[in-house]
Amino acid sequence: MAILTRPPGRNENLAARLEAAGWEVRTWPALDIEPLPSGAAGIPLPRDFDLAVFVSGNAAAQYLDQLRALGLGAWPPSCVIGAVGPATAARLRDSGSLDGSCEIVHPTVDAPRHDSEALWDLLAARGPIPRRVLLVRGTAGRDWLAEQLRGQGADVHAHAVYRRVPVRWDADALAQLRRWTVAGCHPSWLLTSGASVEAVRANVDRGASPAWWQECRFVLTHPRLVELLGLPPARATTSVRLCAPADDAIFDAFVSG
Repeated sequence: MAILTRPPGRNENLAARLEAAGWEVRTWPALDIEPLPSGAAGIPLPRDFDLAVFVSGNAAAQYLDQLRALGLGAWPPSCVIGAVGPATAARLRDSGSLDGSCEIVHPTVDAPRHDSEALWDLLAARGPIPRRVLLVRGTAGRDWLAEQLRGQGADVHAHAVYRRVPVRWDADALAQLRRWTVAGCHPSWLLTSGASVEAVRANVDRGASPAWWQECRFVLTHPRLVELLGLPPARATTSVRLCAPADDAIFDAFVSG
């Protein structure tokens, strides 16, 4: 049994692949992504920056939608793009707003990490850090990356384009958790952020027990998430699989377990 907890719209392809491989799958998003209005001051424009960093595919999609609403669909080649992973980079390339002259810096598919640290290493290796940096994100997050950029003299403008709202699972989902508890069934959970771990655990506390949770298995996309699970160290060693936050890597982590 696999439980996929990424936001709506992110689970369907992976769910189909797992089902074809014989897995029973539940798609229970932990978080809803709510777009934010641009605000009275408007939005920062890429032409005014040397580098624009996108922390996720959602950040990319929401920001490009804001630009299109102003009739500014084409991306200026003078503004380099940074993306924390290849999925975010692909979302940007597939948007139709970039042409071949736009440079996107991002960790490759086979990179050991897809996160702020990996992107920072690439940016630092390019040479001098750009002076004017736009950081497109949710209402919080990626503070470490902003601090590294500022530490190298960059003027960083953080622009929030969405907020993540914990989903409160319905009565049917809670009843399923109770049935699994009684039956001794312990599914494998996909967890991809600290906020999603907290939201899932809040729902599990409503329908199951900490003891049941600790017997489950977990596929995580960053090692920092392990400590948020609340597992005994010995249990974490045997019940957690780490992988890159891309569908191919996640699929392999499930089926190889």
